[in-house]
Amino acid sequence: MTRAIHHRACHLCEAICGLLIETDGEQILSIKGDPDDPLSRGHICPKAVALQDIHEDPDRLRGPVRRIRGVNGAADQWRDIGWDEALDTTARQLVAIAQRDGVNAIGIYMGNPTVHNYGMMTHQKNLFRHFRTDNRFSATSVDQLPHHLVAMWLFGHKSLFPIPDIDRCDYFLMLGANPIASNGSIWTVPDVRRRIKDLKRRGGKLVVVDPRRTETAQLASEHLFITPGSDALFLLALLQTLFAEDLVDPGALSGFVSGLDTVAVAIADFTPEFAAPHTGIDAETTRRLARELAAAGAGICYGRMGVSTQAYGTLCQWALQLLNIATGNLDQPGGSLFTLPAVDQVSGISPGGFGRHHSRVRGLPEFDRELPAAAMAEEITTPGEGQIRALFVGAGNPVLSTPNGRQLDAALEQLEFMACLDPYLNETTRQADIILPPTSPLEHDHYDLGFHINAIRNTARHSEAVFPKPEGALHDWEIFAELGNRVAELLGQAPQPTLPPHEIIDLGLQMGPYSARQGSPHALSLAELRQHPSGIDLGPLQPQLPQRLQTRDQTINCATPQPLADLQRLRDEFAEPGDGLLRLIGRRHVRSNNSWMHNYRRLVKGKDRCTLLMHPRDMQSRDIADGVEVTLSSRAGAVKVTVEASEDMMPGVVSLPHGYGHDRPGIRMQTAVRHAGVSCNDVTDELALDVLSGNAAVNGVPVTVSPA
Repeated sequence: MTRAIHHRACHLCEAICGLLIETDGEQILSIKGDPDDPLSRGHICPKAVALQDIHEDPDRLRGPVRRIRGVNGAADQWRDIGWDEALDTTARQLVAIAQRDGVNAIGIYMGNPTVHNYGMMTHQKNLFRHFRTDNRFSATSVDQLPHHLVAMWLFGHKSLFPIPDIDRCDYFLMLGANPIASNGSIWTVPDVRRRIKDLKRRGGKLVVVDPRRTETAQLASEHLFITPGSDALFLLALLQTLFAEDLVDPGALSGFVSGLDTVAVAIADFTPEFAAPHTGIDAETTRRLARELAAAGAGICYGRMGVSTQAYGTLCQWALQLLNIATGNLDQPGGSLFTLPAVDQVSGISPGGFGRHHSRVRGLPEFDRELPAAAMAEEITTPGEGQIRALFVGAGNPVLSTPNGRQLDAALEQLEFMACLDPYLNETTRQADIILPPTSPLEHDHYDLGFHINAIRNTARHSEAVFPKPEGALHDWEIFAELGNRVAELLGQAPQPTLPPHEIIDLGLQMGPYSARQGSPHALSLAELRQHPSGIDLGPLQPQLPQRLQTRDQTINCATPQPLADLQRLRDEFAEPGDGLLRLIGRRHVRSNNSWMHNYRRLVKGKDRCTLLMHPRDMQSRDIADGVEVTLSSRAGAVKVTVEASEDMMPGVVSLPHGYGHDRPGIRMQTAVRHAGVSCNDVTDELALDVLSGNAAVNGVPVTVSPA
């Protein structure tokens, strides 16, 4: 056996930390942070060490399987099959159903891990080019869809996200985000704990606004509770204060920003006094925060899951960006800046589109050719032209990760055919006819195509495979390529030539902003990156506007028609007092990322984390004792869960983590089953949406809690 050190990126969250993996033949000896990585600087979180668990997991499928449906109440059985049978069957079924019922009879759902694996991103088109269905869905509409919409409307491209420059800022106002647990989200920021401490050490201030005193809030200079779902009122009250007190100063942005005067008139009635009884934040505090943000030398307003996955998620993200623009903090060091990644997706992919078609049952709008995931079940169960009869799922577990998972679970049973590209027999794939498992993450190379565009610093890094691909195995990109070729043959078309992902990345590097072609001294190519396995530092984020804007006139029009029209919905809802019900929010843990982190022993060890956090005052008023089982109910359903008293919760708010519920029959995930928990998405409501975007409103769900 030969010992070796492999440079690798951890792909398990957005922080993309650099790793050093020591092996002895086929055995992993250690996984440590890479101190020479210019982005993560040696930092890792517990998830990185779990890469060994993933690679060695006995539950991970090593080859394709086919479901043999049980009869007369007998359980389904799974049979190992060869790749030719698996791929031929999948291609044949998809083509037959599309030819019989039309292409919209094919549904597609792509899960969150897709963007963590560049082969999934580069090659899914090899298959899906044959099925240009209106019934495409993804995790985007249960997550960051409002970010994409606002980026498209204001900056001209769905992926132009302003990134908080925490390393140089003086004042940071953060809403609905917990980067200590997430390592950043739409913000690739490894070692954020040290960055927050550095901010405070140099005299800066971090203000966290959240219904829970999160791990990040505990590090903050100031924490404010806010009623879930009221964030748009708070953000608009901040903006209204800037206008009312003549504190608006776009600074260097002035020459290419328009519409602020229109916004000022439109939000004049969203005063701090109007917001206060609904948000729980008094008017004077709101005014003070607005003045502090305006006075800061370099300030940031940033909001993530808590403000995106709610009834006014798009309004929130629009108001956030207007606050950064109105205070002159957009495109400024220490404010929010745009990245310039080595493989620049902004110049290479569609800028996005919205509302070009709508869902068949509820008329929900598409974004980027995808419909809201909350509509998937009804599009399967409702008869008529365009009803989904076959479903392809890539790296997703929507039964646990989309609203009203029980409804979707039941709907999947009605499908004529379902294929899943996934390494596990989980809560969703157990309904499949064919499961197509790819290689282990450590058996293929890696480039962070999805997250360099969100990074705190411009860097580039390519990781070689740690272990060779096993004989008879296929990478995910090869599965897509093989399926695409088989479908083409059935349709009488010639197969398309397929470049492997690393060659596509090499072309992107050699055409990108740091290439020899662009006159960059870095002269980036894949060969150059291979000479620097820890990665190459391309420097801090820099001002790039107006050149980086993708709008037709290279200006930012703040008076976006859609959010302006949505203001009336906000007025109408908050014209009346609340209903007095508890509000449910989610929460994140550093050892977890959605439903795909619960079968790894290193990540689930310790006390039970799937508990319902509840303020002691709310428990006392309902005669509920700490540690007992309670029933959590909503319009959509109910679950029984252990309650945990927490002074860190805002009274009137309860919190349940996302991604659990591994107690459904027929799954093969031994560790997850032993830590099953309950699925919060058995309680979230598929009818609760951000009406403007169609994004699921899984935060702020009205619920009741009672003794079980």
